[in-house]
Amino acid sequence: MKSEPADPPPTEAGSTEAAEAPKKSRAGRDLPAAIGVGVSLVALVFASLFLYKDVFVFVVAIALTIGLWELGRAVSTVGIAIPVLPVAAGGNIMLVGGYYGGMETASVAMALTVIGLLVWRLGDGADGFVRDTTAGVFSLAYLYLMGVFVVLMLVEEDGPWRVVAFILATIASDIGGYIAGVLFGKHPMAPTISPKKSWEGAVGSLLVGIAASIVFVVLVLDGPWWAGALLGAAGMIFATLGDLSESLIKRDLGIKDMGTLLPGHGGVMDRLDSLIAVAPIAWLVLYTLVPVT
Repeated sequence: MKSEPADPPPTEAGSTEAAEAPKKSRAGRDLPAAIGVGVSLVALVFASLFLYKDVFVFVVAIALTIGLWELGRAVSTVGIAIPVLPVAAGGNIMLVGGYYGGMETASVAMALTVIGLLVWRLGDGADGFVRDTTAGVFSLAYLYLMGVFVVLMLVEEDGPWRVVAFILATIASDIGGYIAGVLFGKHPMAPTISPKKSWEGAVGSLLVGIAASIVFVVLVLDGPWWAGALLGAAGMIFATLGDLSESLIKRDLGIKDMGTLLPGHGGVMDRLDSLIAVAPIAWLVLYTLVPVT
C-alpha cells in the first residue's frame, strides 16, 4: 500500500503544460506508465527466477545497489556522505555469500563490511565520521541484510516459487490498498507521514493480501491455508511499516521520491521499501510453516 506524491498545482486552462501533462489517477500516479513499468519488472523477475535462478541473485544485487545509490544521493542533500563503494561491495558479497553459504557466511561478510567502511572513512578525517559511518551501517542493514532473506528463500528446492509467494504477498497488499484507498479512503492512517494512506486502504490491503497468499500457498506451495493467511497478514503489516518508514525518511530529507528511474513509480527505492521490509518475515513464515516441495 504505497504513499503517493501530492498532486501538482493546477495549471491555467489551455496552457501547453496542462495539455502535455501525463494523465494521473486520483492517487496522483501516472497509471499507464506505472502499469507498463510494473509489468516489465514482473517479466524480468520471472525470467531470471525460472530460466536460471542464480541470475536472480544478480537482479537483486543490481536493484539494491541502485537503491543504495539513490539513498546516498538523497541523504547527501543534508550533508550525510554514505561510504557507497564499501557498502555496495560488502553488501553484494553478503548476497552471494548468503545464497551459496547461508546466513553464517552472510553474517561474517556483514561484520567485515562494517569494519571495512570504518577504515574507508578514516581518510576523510574526524568531521562527520560518526554521522557518515552510521549512515553506512544503516544502509547495509536496511538494504543488503534484508536482501539476504530473499536469497535464502531462493536457495530452497522450490525457491523460485517461494520468492514469488513473497513478492505476491507484497504486491497484492499494495494493489488492494491502492484500490481501496482510491475508492473508499476517507480516514487518514498517518496524516503527518503519508497523507494519502487511509484506514480503508489498510483494510483493502489486508483482505487482498490474505486472499492472494492463501490461494498461492495452497495451490502452488502445497502448504496449509492458515500459513497463507499468516503470510498475507504479515505482508500487509510489514509492507505498510516499510512504506511509512521510507515516507518518513523522505519527509525528513524534504523530497517526494528517492529517484525518477521508474516512470509512474519514482525511484527504485520507492518500490523496494515494502519488499525489503516484508522479506525477513516472509522467509520466517515460509521456512517454519510451509514444507519444501
